[in-house]
Amino acid sequence: MRLSNGFLIDKEKTVGELKFTAVRDVVLQNEDGTPSTQLKKRIYDLKCSLHGGIIPVSVPPEVPLREFPYNAVVELVNPVADTVSRKTYTGADVDWYVKAEDIILKNKPSQNAGNPQPPTPQGQPKK
Repeated sequence: MRLSNGFLIDKEKTVGELKFTAVRDVVLQNEDGTPSTQLKKRIYDLKCSLHGGIIPVSVPPEVPLREFPYNAVVELVNPVADTVSRKTYTGADVDWYVKAEDIILKNKPSQNAGNPQPPTPQGQPKK
């Protein structure tokens, strides 16, 4: 499905299992070309089981840093793929990239969830 900012990804069919390897910050540049202290985005490098390599996934700067153990199985929240192209003499070079709203440990509740409450019993207790 095409969105205004890319293609929505079917996670299982597109990337399979993802394992955390590293995270790095990308900062904005000052007018003089030096790096600023303002965070532009975070890039998480993830091992991709279907492609046998590392895929970089960018997450917005307002998402808190997620620190995972090396090789922890993670999943992407609302991942989107898109392209950037550059005109060349013979046509164009195209690079794919993946963005996500967040990255979380697989099979774990959202890290933004508050204190979990015990389940509320349904119906009347049996006598």
